[in-house]
Amino acid sequence: MAIKIRTFGTLRDGRSAQLFTLTNANGTEASFTDMGAAWVSMTVQDRTGEPGDVLLGYDHPQYYADNHGFLGACVGRNANRIAGGSFRLDGKEIRLEKNDNNRNNLHSGPNFFGGELFQAETEESKLGSRVCFHLKSESGKQGYPGNLEFTVSYTLTDTDSVMIEYRAVSDETTIINPTNHAYFNLKGHGAGDILGQEVWINADRFTPVDPWLIPTGELRETAGTALDFTWNKPIGQDIEAPEEQLTIAGGFDHNYVINGFDGTLRLAARVKDPESGRMLKVYTDLPGIQFYTGNFLGENQALGKGDVSYGFRAGYCLETQYFPDAVHHPEWKQAVFRAGEEYHHFTVYQFISGMDEGEAD
Repeated sequence: MAIKIRTFGTLRDGRSAQLFTLTNANGTEASFTDMGAAWVSMTVQDRTGEPGDVLLGYDHPQYYADNHGFLGACVGRNANRIAGGSFRLDGKEIRLEKNDNNRNNLHSGPNFFGGELFQAETEESKLGSRVCFHLKSESGKQGYPGNLEFTVSYTLTDTDSVMIEYRAVSDETTIINPTNHAYFNLKGHGAGDILGQEVWINADRFTPVDPWLIPTGELRETAGTALDFTWNKPIGQDIEAPEEQLTIAGGFDHNYVINGFDGTLRLAARVKDPESGRMLKVYTDLPGIQFYTGNFLGENQALGKGDVSYGFRAGYCLETQYFPDAVHHPEWKQAVFRAGEEYHHFTVYQFISGMDEGEAD
């Protein structure tokens, strides 16, 4: 296990950002920056033993501050969409900025955590090398009530897993629903589209959306639809199917209802790349996972690592979360936390190399 820290770059306002690289006993590496607490890289071996970076990202911290595509972003305070950019909480109208076609609030608005320089600490824990990022978010920031103490920790284990631990507490009742918006491409971050990679999602239902990608409130069965990933299916097999939900989103961009949710850590999704032999497993103790296939990648976006231009569907996200717009659907599990009540959740991304054909089952 090892931790290396270096200067990542200087921001427009003169602040300096750092890059933290964790390495485990297998030589697997994961890098993170204090600029937005973003996940920058993930280097794992393919079936031939060749290492490759499977995470889309940037070579400069300013791009994480701007981050039009939310690459690797730690999204907070609230992931995904809130209809109309407003909601009622304890009898008060909470108004947020509208940054989603001037209709809704997306990923907490334009002043999301990506523009914040976090305080960082590193340690060698029993599970592996860890970097912890801490932020104090003042009441009213992003429009949310409550002074928020927020910490996200990334641990690289010797099982080639990145364990993300979130802790947060506010001095007022507020919404807390962070996620990580990492884009994965198991062939390599600059290797083109992800349509041949095979996905399985542990969900028999999803939350269908309206034309503005706001959940309708229905929990719909995936069976018999193009959104069914209860078996290993190439992303490209049904992504252009003539179904309303795919037409609305321009591909897959939907929240899946994880089977058997009970607040404990469970397998939510699995992806394998037949070409490289790499596999990714996602575990979470949260009720939902957003599967997004990079339908808007390449729009108003800076060049990626190594001056790679990330195009349409060059990566996919598996964002663990409370359901989008849950605050407007009281029958769903809520991301509302009372003053002094701690938000504490885990998500684990495990990478497996050297996979043989058929090994993903």
